[in-house]
Amino acid sequence: MMPKNNAILKSFGNRVRDLRIEKGINSQIALANKAGLDRTYIGGVERGERNVGLKNIEKIAKVLGVSLGELFRF
Repeated sequence: MMPKNNAILKSFGNRVRDLRIEKGINSQIALANKAGLDRTYIGGVERGERNVGLKNIEKIAKVLGVSLGELFRF
């Protein structure tokens, strides 16, 4: 079941954080650098404060080595 309202942002952010740690990317800065994104942007994503665009979701998924579908398995 999909989360409602801002809960989806929190769920997505938690998923990104969990996958980042699982994949051995130990900092938001490292993920940001690999994805070509700003470190503060990744921090906002992981805290559920950013409504992430599709192009950036794709960049994050590629760095984490997961499919787009896998990134949305909360």
